[in-house]
Amino acid sequence: MSDKKGKSNGNGQPKQKSRRQFLKNSGLVVGGIVGGGLLGTFADNLFVSDQPTSTQPNQGETLEREFTETRMFFTRFEDFSVLGAAVERIYPEDDNGPGAIGLGVPYFIDKQLAGPYGSNKFDYMKGPIQEVDVASSYQTLMTRGEVFIEGIRKLNAESLNTYDERFYDLEEEQQDELLTAMEAGEIELRGVKSSTFFSLLRQMTIEGVYADPLYGGNKDMMGWKMKEHPGIRAGYSDLIEEEEFQVIEQMSLKDYQR
Repeated sequence: MSDKKGKSNGNGQPKQKSRRQFLKNSGLVVGGIVGGGLLGTFADNLFVSDQPTSTQPNQGETLEREFTETRMFFTRFEDFSVLGAAVERIYPEDDNGPGAIGLGVPYFIDKQLAGPYGSNKFDYMKGPIQEVDVASSYQTLMTRGEVFIEGIRKLNAESLNTYDERFYDLEEEQQDELLTAMEAGEIELRGVKSSTFFSLLRQMTIEGVYADPLYGGNKDMMGWKMKEHPGIRAGYSDLIEEEEFQVIEQMSLKDYQR
């Protein structure tokens, strides 16, 4: 007959293994699927109770914040700060609503670059490379992730050389001057034209403003709200016969998963 009671701690309660002992015994630490700063997070999440307590925050809000506002591609915070300053000049905050930073665009770009899009996994990436005048034509053997790293760091280097300040510390007019030079192809990058980098930066900024919030941008659907776009609707059968103009509340893909 098997013993299912387990060992007691003297108070009639079974002993609980510590998190560290559990990880050690399970072999998760060996070989490193859990390493560095991820260890604490993994261990904490592993033992989180499913039952809400009076001290626990709303779990939905916490999970959303953790997944959407966590860097996956940019390992250097300085690179991420330069990216944020650059996209904010492309889509700045004004009286109509938040800018790129407020909409979470830097995190959207970070997640796109961390996936197949950033590694050009499904693109033909062999030569020959053609010389073209159209900046948006992708003619380089570098992946999009590599283009962004090269462009962001060169933008910051040009800022230090020209103004003796990092890009995110410059005045807006100075930032615009450097971005304009990038757009015009006047700044030399390794392996790619600066105009190609700027075109990609602008494209992904706009995508981050208007993409579904599920992908990390368009925070609180504010990009849609500023355009009065209804978002992702499964259908309009409940409204199709209405004679009056209908103001439709925005919906995201995540609204269909609740």
